[in-house]
Amino acid sequence: MIKKEDWFTIPNILSYLRIAMIPLYIYFYVRAETIEQYYRAAGILIFSGITDSLDGIIARKTGQITNLGKALDPLADKLTQIAVVGAMLIDRPYILPLLVLFIVKELYLLISNVLLYKKDIFMDGAMWFGKLATAFFYISMLVLVVLPHLNQSVSLLIININIMLQIVAFLGYGRWFFTKFKKHKEINK
Repeated sequence: MIKKEDWFTIPNILSYLRIAMIPLYIYFYVRAETIEQYYRAAGILIFSGITDSLDGIIARKTGQITNLGKALDPLADKLTQIAVVGAMLIDRPYILPLLVLFIVKELYLLISNVLLYKKDIFMDGAMWFGKLATAFFYISMLVLVVLPHLNQSVSLLIININIMLQIVAFLGYGRWFFTKFKKHKEINK
């Protein structure tokens, strides 16, 4: 249940800020022509990452963990990740498989989470393989933003490592969901 006061906690406001930065990032990245302009786009990503870290720290330290925040924080993450990869399609069209995989994985996670939520089963945060994939994603995408003229073969290597880590996360979460659905089915026989 989301309470009225949950809408205005500091961690949730930071998540709103991250979502609001997405169009700004896209604008700066798509219009970038000079290295300084790419640095501005990277700066927005860095600021987004800092606010992402801060919202979690503040929520835990101040006891402002809310159901809204549990939904809002990952939503801000996923929208940011899609925006980063989507914007890169302009100058790196070979990133499309990563974008497609990412969207399929996130839709699967969303649908599975909704189905489990209806059964009063909750995933309490990201698992190690998801955290690893996300950490590598942000670091490597920041490298690609800061180095817009990076050799295509190096860029492809970075993208392919991301694809492999996303597949590992997809399979890991898939196994977790399968186990939860199976247990629930056995309990309710």
